Amino acid sequence: MHYNVIRRITGLLLGLFSITMLPPIIVSFIYNEENHQPFIIGFLTIFLAGFLLWLSAKNAKEELRTRDGFIIAAMFWLSLGLSGAIPLYISNMPSLSLTDAVFESISGLTTTGATVITGLDTLPKSILFYRQQLQWLGGMGIVVLAVAILPMLGIGGMQLYKTETPGPVKDAKLTPRITETAKALWEIYLGLTVACTLAYWLGGMTFFDAITHSFSTVSIGGFSTHDASFAFFNNPTLNYICIFFMLVAGINFALHFKAAKSLNVKVYAHNDELKSYLFILIVHTLIICGALYLLGYSNIFEQTLFQVVSFATTSGFTSTQHADLPLFIPALLIFMSFYGGCGGSTAGGIKVVRILIMLKQLGKEITHLIHPHADMPIKLDHHVVSRPVINAVWSFFSAYILSFGILMVLMMMTGLDQITAFSAVAATLNNLGPGLGDISSSYASLPDISKWVACFSMLLGRLEIFTLLVLFSPIFWRD
Repeated sequence: MHYNVIRRITGLLLGLFSITMLPPIIVSFIYNEENHQPFIIGFLTIFLAGFLLWLSAKNAKEELRTRDGFIIAAMFWLSLGLSGAIPLYISNMPSLSLTDAVFESISGLTTTGATVITGLDTLPKSILFYRQQLQWLGGMGIVVLAVAILPMLGIGGMQLYKTETPGPVKDAKLTPRITETAKALWEIYLGLTVACTLAYWLGGMTFFDAITHSFSTVSIGGFSTHDASFAFFNNPTLNYICIFFMLVAGINFALHFKAAKSLNVKVYAHNDELKSYLFILIVHTLIICGALYLLGYSNIFEQTLFQVVSFATTSGFTSTQHADLPLFIPALLIFMSFYGGCGGSTAGGIKVVRILIMLKQLGKEITHLIHPHADMPIKLDHHVVSRPVINAVWSFFSAYILSFGILMVLMMMTGLDQITAFSAVAATLNNLGPGLGDISSSYASLPDISKWVACFSMLLGRLEIFTLLVLFSPIFWRD
């Protein structure tokens, strides 16, 4: 393990993150708010910590190994969550405890969207902007941004990229150089953000709300600048705009890259995962619409589609109180977050590509009971899925279920009832946000120990289980 290299790179990454304290300072001056001091202190503290870490190992030149990348990714997200809490903890509005400030910071950076803050409509614009910015940075992963810049400082970034980037994108470079890959992903991400901002603005939002909500929409985060979330706007046009960009952000960014590079949208039509993703959304929309229609509800399509896309992509926006919906619907919405979006998207959850592979494997095993000697390879997009990939999918699912069970028991040990504990773990491990029971509107009422368990769950989900769990393996630390 090259600890000097780990300290040097972590210091550089923290220094890079400190720059993100500057935009909220500008916002505070634009709106004549006297709330810039927390961000100035945050900038100086984080920059100094990063500088000291870098200074202690500035001459380290060893090659970065894969194990080093795992440590850097885990340490960086943990230190990011802690340092990101500084402005929230220092600020008088809102007045947060250390636990609540860390919870809010980690929730933002992991794009979970769970919040302990109420009274959003009365908060300073700088704080509101900062919360949304945290989600935008966490959406594609600030480490991916870092590997597009750090090579210019003489640091190779492939190890970091492979441990941070979600889904199948990590298995293959989109361009010959990792720097170009990271830049390509961020160009698409930034382009979607700009398009979403303009659409919201033209749809009726203020420019401030348009920018901040585009941050949390494209990142599939779910934070809002209003307590009522999208219900505040009461605007069908804005709801449909949000639906479109949540849906697009839930698609594999490698697919967006291929379509943009070839200037051919037909690449979307030949992708099995995307077809399954859209099928899931359509079927669940029809099921919930049908149930609501039979119960006598009217004008249900828009709200149903919004809730289905929001929960299935793990965005967590709400256009109505989901917990007040009748019968099985709230539970079904929570269960939809287990699917998540496509692999390589900003969504959380298990990911549709893994669900698809597992279902194909299940179908294969059933067929083998009838035709024991049949050779039926599992295919995606007309390509055979290799045995190591299938094994990795089932290993991930096993680790996911085991982690979910342990976290739920821990939540119940902290005093939560079964419904609250189940939905809290589902909402944090899937990076969804909204839950049921005591957390249907806010996580503020949870005991501090429950919030710390939720923080670990959010990090575990954001790093897709193995990146964090591997650090608990004794073999990882052996030379």
